[in-house]
Parts: sequence; C-alpha cells; structure tokens
Amino acid sequence: MLDRECIQSRGFRNVLENGKTVGFQLKIRSLYYRGLWLSQLRPATVIVDGEEFSGDKITWVIKSKKYKQSKLKAVSDIHWCIDETATLILDKNNGLETGYHDIEFKYSFSSSYMPPNMDGILSGGPQSRKLLLVK
Repeated sequence: MLDRECIQSRGFRNVLENGKTVGFQLKIRSLYYRGLWLSQLRPATVIVDGEEFSGDKITWVIKSKKYKQSKLKAVSDIHWCIDETATLILDKNNGLETGYHDIEFKYSFSSSYMPPNMDGILSGGPQSRKLLLVK
C-alpha cells in the first residue's frame, strides 16, 4: 500500500554494492493523476539534511530498470503509473547514518497538452518529510 505523500515512509535505506555502502535510496510516488512517461520527467533534486543531490548522482529505478537521470528524456516507452513507486538511488560514499533525516524532493514534468514553455509550472514538488533510516 502506498503512503499518501510523495515521499514514501518505506524503502529508505543505505545501498550496498560488493559489501561497500555506496549511497542510499528512497521511494517516491507520482502525484500526477495520469502518471508520467519517463521522457516527461525533468531533472529532480533531492536535499537530505541540507546536502543537495542532482544530476547523475540520482538513479531512478522504475519497473525494476535503472536509469541515470540524464537518460530519462530519451525513455519514451516506459510509463510510471500513479499507483507504483519509483526508487531513487542517491550516490553518497558511506551512505547515511542511522537516525532521522530531513528529506526534500523537487521535480517537474512536461505535459502533452501544455506548451513546452509551461514545463516549470507543472510540478510535483517540493515535497518534504522526515524519515528514519535504520541499518
């Protein structure tokens, strides 16, 4: 079951690769009632405890496939539905410490029925939430 908020309370944890903590992840859901094609997403920003993550420090995982943020605009055949989560993996050596963290997520998107110069108006953010990271 999804949380009502964009930033989900489940799935916030550090990410391990080959036994080394390389970052952390959080789960989000789209607040746009129609869902979004990945090519409609505009670069997102995540701020955790004042530290900003953007560009290719963010990897999106949708339908079990990973996409660097800069590659999303070329993915026009994958739809992110309103009733499914996306996982954001954020690159950060050693991940985050156990405890509560302030998280802010900002993103925007284009819409097929709006002129491109109005992209900035369509926004799912900023969204913020305090989450507990447990090891």
